[in-house]
Amino acid sequence: MIPELGQFSLILAFCLATLLAIIPMLGASVGNSLWISLARPLTAGVFVFLSLCMLALGYSFVTDDFSVMFVSQHSNTLLPLQYKLTAIWGGHEGSFLFWTWMLSGWMLAVSVFSKALPEDFVARVLSIMGMIGAGYTMFMIATSNPFDRVLPISPADGADLNSALQDFGFIIHPPSLYMGYVGFSVVFAFAIAALISGRLDSAWARWSRPWANAAWAILTIGIALGSWWAYYELGWGGWWAWDPVENPPMINWLIGTALIHSLAATEKRGVFKSWTVLLAIMAFAASLLGTFITRSGLLTSVHAFASDPTRGIYILGFLGFVIGGSLLLFAFRAPLMKSEFGFGAISREVFLLINNIILVVASAAILLGTLYPMVYQAVSGGELISVGPPYFNIIFVPLMSVLVIFLGMGSVSRWKKTSFAYLKKQLLIVAIAALVLGLVLPLALTLEFSFGATFATALGLWVVLGIAQDIRVKTANKPSLVAGLKSLAVSYYGMQIAHFGFAVILVGAGLTSIYSIEKSVLLSPGQTVELGQYEFLFEGTEHLSGPNFEAERATFQVLRDGAFVRELHPEKRVYTASRTPSTEMAIDAGFTRDLFITLGEERDSGAWSMSLYIKPFVRWVWLGAILMALGAVVAVTDKRYRRLQAKTLDKELLKNGDDGKAMQPASS
Repeated sequence: MIPELGQFSLILAFCLATLLAIIPMLGASVGNSLWISLARPLTAGVFVFLSLCMLALGYSFVTDDFSVMFVSQHSNTLLPLQYKLTAIWGGHEGSFLFWTWMLSGWMLAVSVFSKALPEDFVARVLSIMGMIGAGYTMFMIATSNPFDRVLPISPADGADLNSALQDFGFIIHPPSLYMGYVGFSVVFAFAIAALISGRLDSAWARWSRPWANAAWAILTIGIALGSWWAYYELGWGGWWAWDPVENPPMINWLIGTALIHSLAATEKRGVFKSWTVLLAIMAFAASLLGTFITRSGLLTSVHAFASDPTRGIYILGFLGFVIGGSLLLFAFRAPLMKSEFGFGAISREVFLLINNIILVVASAAILLGTLYPMVYQAVSGGELISVGPPYFNIIFVPLMSVLVIFLGMGSVSRWKKTSFAYLKKQLLIVAIAALVLGLVLPLALTLEFSFGATFATALGLWVVLGIAQDIRVKTANKPSLVAGLKSLAVSYYGMQIAHFGFAVILVGAGLTSIYSIEKSVLLSPGQTVELGQYEFLFEGTEHLSGPNFEAERATFQVLRDGAFVRELHPEKRVYTASRTPSTEMAIDAGFTRDLFITLGEERDSGAWSMSLYIKPFVRWVWLGAILMALGAVVAVTDKRYRRLQAKTLDKELLKNGDDGKAMQPASS
């Protein structure tokens, strides 16, 4: 009965989403206040019924209802409770329901937190998101119903959840990644609503910025959690592999990064209007592309959810309809959008635009490397080729290096026009200090010179010292440093925290890539192996029984200069239901280095194969990501976004006419 209630709720959610897509949009077009007022109740209804779907599916997992096909494929009676609940997003059907439910959550948030905005504009935004929700729910009903039954004979037990997913990382990574992905649908809806209404002004950009920052922050955390999870779960000691399904979130993140900076320029200076709208469309397109890649059946990956081409065709068609329609609307409206103000050849606008272009070029290069093997396979009749890390690294690293250089220049430049003499004065000491410290610090930490380490450290310091210089200039004329710091906007601090986090990632990624060492060995109990400055003493293994697995647990004593450092316990597991093996790594995490052990297979001699790693500064990659996300969250909390909404709206109404709907006159 419960699965049928879930099915019924899904159908009702589709019906309400369809009504939301049609009625408020028509109401905003003809000025019918009653139809406009239905946007918020319909949005709440979609969220309620999709929540009921989630509860019904969760109940089916908890009660081991294996008559539900999705439950039988992704659960088992021995599966711990926390993984029964998270198994909801452990397969295609459930993950798509979870995705759509998150979309309805974003819709509800827009409905609740946009009451100061014009009702007709909010109605258009919610209606556009309703169109997306209707497409998603129809997709589930037609091809990916999570409530399908196994009838007439249900299995006595389930097939179990993928062993790689029975981990804490699986609990937190997919929700954060999905929420970030879907969050860009809000900015997309704002952009399309602005195109339809003709309200492409600084007010629109201001309304969109908090949503863009929030989505970007969550996506940043989602990608970082995925990197951290892969690092400790997959056993290869890396934190990024350029997997074809890892790449779409990165593409989305790069375009989202360009978007939040372009929105800032549009709000503050009235420039890049067309470019900002196009970036909003591209960011949402990237999220749809990620959906298509993981569910099209075109590739094999640990991240891939489905192998049914029918599903891929539907998603591809939906992507073409939504993005094609958006680009067509953009093509009609773009000629009418002009910058309100000009700017000089050396200015913050120029540096921001250059970095925007670099980010888009980088995302296009990643997209090419991701899709080319699929296209080649289709054209060649099945011949397989691969595009691996060497391609991505040789393109991505130089582009990011150039971006960092312009980032440092942009941080101390001024809006509209900056003299070369002023820029030189601000950056000369920054450049010298970054180069000197970039050379000295890696040498002091490792006693080993590396050009790559020096370069990465210098780039990071270039950003950090540029931030410090900009703060010094902005507070120079204040009565005191404290007074100067208090005068700076919260959003400014958010931006600089994010830039500082980016610098931390640069340094961490550079140093861990260059200075990491590893060794694969075969050890018997009592034997010792040296790696770097550490000794690893293998004491042997013991058998353990878990709730749904059997394991061999090894014990290692880690020594440095004869002194005890840490005891580590890597495991080799076999899950009872599926009989699939799994490796649980042992990690001694530190601020400046990780010690990492992976247990392999036991040989006939009683010895065990294993891999040992020393990963310097690898934690800085995830620390930097946390700081970047924190910066975006801080920016969202800036009260001026809420305080100025009403004032900005009044000004725009006076500028555009009483109805507030007319496009601003084009001016250069």
